[in-house]
Amino acid sequence: MFRILRSIPAASLRLLVFDLDGTLIDSGADLCASVNAMLHHFGRAPLPQAVISTYIGDGVARLVSRALGEPVEAAYLESAVAYFLDYYREHKLDHTYVYSGVFASLDSLRFEPSGAPRAMAVLTNKPIGPSLAICEALGLSRYFYRIYGGNSFATKKPDPEGLLALMQEAGVTGEETLMIGDSDVDIMTSRNAGVWSMGCSFGLSPHTLAAVPPDCLVDSPAEWPLALASILSSPAR
Repeated sequence: MFRILRSIPAASLRLLVFDLDGTLIDSGADLCASVNAMLHHFGRAPLPQAVISTYIGDGVARLVSRALGEPVEAAYLESAVAYFLDYYREHKLDHTYVYSGVFASLDSLRFEPSGAPRAMAVLTNKPIGPSLAICEALGLSRYFYRIYGGNSFATKKPDPEGLLALMQEAGVTGEETLMIGDSDVDIMTSRNAGVWSMGCSFGLSPHTLAAVPPDCLVDSPAEWPLALASILSSPAR
C-alpha cells in the first residue's frame, strides 16, 4: 500500500521522470549474469544476485568496481567494465521484463487531471545504448519524449544535470516535476534538482530508501496513479 510522506501537488505535475532498472523493468537477472560472466573471465568467484543487486544504481563502473572489491588499478577496472558491457549488450534481454502494472499505469499517467498531455521521460545511470534498445524492445519507448542514460551527460545521478535538462526541455519547474525511482540515488537526484519524489519499494535497491525517504512510497507500479489520485482527493494539508 502506498504511503504519502509529504504532500505532493499532484494536480500541478506536468513532467514525470522515471528511473529504468528496478522501476520500469526488472533487469536483475541479466545484470547478475553479466557481472558473474565478468568475474569468471577474470578468475573471480561468482556472487549471488542478492549481493549484486546492492551494487546497482550508480552506473556500470561502480557496479563492476564493487563486484571486484574496489580494485585500485585503473587499467584493470577499465578492462573489466569493457568485458561487462560487451557481455551485457548481447544478453541484456535474456530475462529482463517490464514489471506488472507498468503499461497500465503509464497509460493512466499520460494525461494531467485537466486532460492535457503530460510529459514523461526516463533518466537512468545505465549507458544510453542498452537503455534505448531495452525500452524499444519491451515497448516502453512510445511513452517517453526523451530517454537519457548514464553517459548522456558529463555527470550521472545523483547529480541533477540530466533531470534539469529534462525539465528545461519540457518547460517545467521543480514544483511541476516528479522523479520516480527505486533507490536513494533517485531520491537524492530529485532533491538536488528541487523536484518531488516517489520511491518504489518493489525495485532492485529499495533498502536504500530508508536513509533517504521519498515524498511518497509505493509497493507496485499499479500504485503510481493511485497515489497521485489519492493526493488529489485528499483535503489540503
